[in-house]
Amino acid sequence: MGKFIYEGSIKVDFDDRVLAHLQLVIGSKLRRGEGFHFTWRDDPSIGDGRTTIWIHPQASLVYKFYGSRKPALNRAWIDALSFTANSPTGLYVVPEPAESADGRMLTDEAH
Repeated sequence: MGKFIYEGSIKVDFDDRVLAHLQLVIGSKLRRGEGFHFTWRDDPSIGDGRTTIWIHPQASLVYKFYGSRKPALNRAWIDALSFTANSPTGLYVVPEPAESADGRMLTDEAH
């Protein structure tokens, strides 16, 4: 279970695999200088609601992975997450598609 930390005070747990895909999508948006909303469902232990933050190029972000292996990246999932990030509602986690359109999983080295 990895951790996404925003501005040093907002901390949320994501599976390492989810976090790796989020890091790629968020990094792509920020490299282009684009700000956007990012929304996630809160853990039931803190009320089972949702949280939305505004991510911008000057934001302080930390991606803390607990596993030592880099997860393989699914191109179809990257595309789906990017689609939400570019929508008016902003980025949110969608279920991972079974595989990419061409049937390949991407490794970190390939991306």
